[in-house]
Amino acid sequence: MVIQKLLLAKMLVIGLVSSAAAQSEIPLYPDKIPNAVNNAEDQETIKDNVARNVSKPTLRIFLPPANIANGTAIIVCPGGGYGALVIDREGYQVAKELNKAGIAAFVLKYRLPSDRIMQDKSIGSLQDAQQAIKTLRERAGEWKIDPGKIGIMGFSAGGHLAATAGTHYDSSFVANPKKTSLRPDFMILVYPVITFLDKGHRGSAKNLLGESPTAEKLKYFSNELQVTTTTPPAFLTHAGDDTVVPVSNSIEFYEALNAKNIPADLHIYSKGEHGYLKEPAFQEWFERCLVFMRTNGLVVAR
Repeated sequence: MVIQKLLLAKMLVIGLVSSAAAQSEIPLYPDKIPNAVNNAEDQETIKDNVARNVSKPTLRIFLPPANIANGTAIIVCPGGGYGALVIDREGYQVAKELNKAGIAAFVLKYRLPSDRIMQDKSIGSLQDAQQAIKTLRERAGEWKIDPGKIGIMGFSAGGHLAATAGTHYDSSFVANPKKTSLRPDFMILVYPVITFLDKGHRGSAKNLLGESPTAEKLKYFSNELQVTTTTPPAFLTHAGDDTVVPVSNSIEFYEALNAKNIPADLHIYSKGEHGYLKEPAFQEWFERCLVFMRTNGLVVAR
């Protein structure tokens, strides 16, 4: 009996250590944060699982159990209109579900656009997304992930960031001496902001680009206009009754991808509003996302 209790205690300790090792948070930049105003930082707060005033970006690492890990990795970008980050529901909770599917997840706590802390607030979040992709590729061996199966996932404004990373990877906004590819291998966009033109989300556009952005800037960050033949495959899901970010955002991006023969799935639900707070159920759309990944060889069962 004593031996059994000792073994049980040892297994519990090992489990706790493994869990802690699989979920750690690291600074996104090992040295100076690019595009930062000298000695300026916001006082970050997290209330009701929503982060605000983020000026020091991080990656929180969620690694799946070794026996089900398949090598695929996804950077998760929570939404919040570029004014906040719904860090738990659209970040940590999603990462844990990805782990159950054998996928390594990296929740990106990206900088929120602010003239107080950035020289150019329009590119700060994109810099963080590019740095995250670069970090995963360069440290793939450490985390036992496939450098050719690194995706980016985003919700709402986080979806805009993910789509921006997927359509602007040829322009490097971070130091990249090794010339590491900044192209995500796929995108997962959940009720995403895509455009900053007529049918876009004005709040996100204002927070990212300011009160009076130029027409050139609006077009540059309207990702339906930036799709090329090398844009990565995408999974999109949206609700037809979304009154915050119209479903046309996803439809127009899908049409742009389809016109360039880029593999893409688009799943539209009649009800769900913005945020999928009541419906569709998480597993409903998430399973469709996994099917898209399996169909396109982005996840290989082990």
